[in-house]
Amino acid sequence: MNTANLRTLLMGDKQADRVVPPTGFTAQLTLFVSGAMGFLAVFALALSLASGRLADRWADELARSATLRINAPTDQRADQTKAALDILAQTPGVASARALSVEEQVALLTPWFGPDLPLDTLPIPQLIEVIAGEPGYDLAGLRLRLVAEVPGAVFDDHTRWREPLVDAANSLRRLALVSTLLIGGALAGMITLAANAALAANAQVIEVLRLVGARDRYIAGAFVRRFTMRALIGSAIGVGIGMGGVMLLPEASNEGGFLTGLGFQGLGWGVPLLLPLLSGVVAFFATWNAARRTLKELT
Repeated sequence: MNTANLRTLLMGDKQADRVVPPTGFTAQLTLFVSGAMGFLAVFALALSLASGRLADRWADELARSATLRINAPTDQRADQTKAALDILAQTPGVASARALSVEEQVALLTPWFGPDLPLDTLPIPQLIEVIAGEPGYDLAGLRLRLVAEVPGAVFDDHTRWREPLVDAANSLRRLALVSTLLIGGALAGMITLAANAALAANAQVIEVLRLVGARDRYIAGAFVRRFTMRALIGSAIGVGIGMGGVMLLPEASNEGGFLTGLGFQGLGWGVPLLLPLLSGVVAFFATWNAARRTLKELT
């Protein structure tokens, strides 16, 4: 199909458009399916983009942070904590290091043990928060020095926590992208079925048009234009409703965690606007192939 033929198909022909009934089951089905698929695609894209942001944030934040735990008797804990802080202050690549206060450690343990935790009567280790700079520190060398000079120090770089979380977020992003592709495939399938039904219902009209000299490309163009416009309109309505629903979702917050912040951000709001155009392209090629195949069968 060359550019001239494509332009002719899209510009329309009032006489040829009468071949396809303007109302009826196929019209309602195409509008409904394209609208529903556009609505679902908006949320699939929102989930995919939010998962990508979450994976990037987890990878960045957890990669830069580490925890040093001082497991020492109460009478030695302060000295070992000071020695560990001195070592961290001398280590290239460590941006900052600070010992967590009693209140901060209680806040970390409260979700697990309740608000009335008697911290002074329990052998709770001292925690030190370590933030890496650019470039990072030599992890193996730092661990060897801590083992030699601070016997009660246990260094955790959060690798065992970071990798599963990032993998889970990336898997969720891939799942959302696959869902979007499946939505496009389902849309193409439904439009193909609707186009086949419309062509079969107008078989006698097609035969008459052929008798008076109409070419198959002229007949197919009527079906292609009608179903493409239905898909565009239905998808635009569905996308508009979907974007309105996304705008009503809660904004990102630390309290809500992953369940908040699932909407679009910045230029991401422009991504759903491409969905009606993509729906039209899918409908165009699906209807064109269905029309060409059905017209060949009716020959």
